[in-house]
Amino acid sequence: MTTDRLNIYGTQLDSRMLIGSALYPSPDVMQQSIQACGAQVVTLSLSRQNPQANGGASFWDKIKSLGLHLLPNTAGCHSVSEAVNMAKMSRELFQTDWVKLELVGDDYNLQPDPIELVKATEILLNDGFKVLPYCTDDLVIARHLVELGCEVIMPWGSPIGTAKGLLNPYALQAIRDRFPEITLIVDSGIGKPSHATQALELGVDAILLNTAVAQAKNPVMMATAFARAIEAGRLAYQGGLINERSTAKPSTPTLDKPFWHQVKNG
Repeated sequence: MTTDRLNIYGTQLDSRMLIGSALYPSPDVMQQSIQACGAQVVTLSLSRQNPQANGGASFWDKIKSLGLHLLPNTAGCHSVSEAVNMAKMSRELFQTDWVKLELVGDDYNLQPDPIELVKATEILLNDGFKVLPYCTDDLVIARHLVELGCEVIMPWGSPIGTAKGLLNPYALQAIRDRFPEITLIVDSGIGKPSHATQALELGVDAILLNTAVAQAKNPVMMATAFARAIEAGRLAYQGGLINERSTAKPSTPTLDKPFWHQVKNG
């Protein structure tokens, strides 16, 4: 990328944290948490926040007052037709062609269905959507999505809501190395700020999270912690991390004898 800003289909953002709008103890806490982390993109679900049907009116008013980019999702969809229909309704109601495409393949761990996800992605891209597909960390699935025209890929760190962090850093690194030009956002499974830092250190461009902030004892404080962790991870990546070693290596150079050794034997 030509700048250090987050690029989502040509929209340049200063924050590398995207945040969800569900599970907070109140709309006020949600608003305060989003403001605390500085996120410029908030995800929301059509089934929860339908502005034309006055669904969650207080909630919707809080969202609008923030003036953020909206990222509707297709959470809960199990088929291509369900996901496509929900995306179209969300575009009409929320006035955006961005969509976080979620398509559940199995209710046991809510894993995305890779085959149906690719099918739905192709339909929505052809219909003018800017698709942000939520997928597993499978390199081949990522390749299919990129070849269809996705400029953003959103692999999981671990199953949604588990807070287990990055189960397979190698797989995420492989996607980053294989597709350096795309925007890579880790979505789901992030439970601690250190998980977010680890992801950004790998070269991931951003983090999308919800539960870890919304269900914390102090969501506002946790939102702040995640924002700082993400900034630290990005700076570490830019600074250039040293490689791990299997053996010890002294931090003090041993080329030439040190001064005190010379004095002792002088």
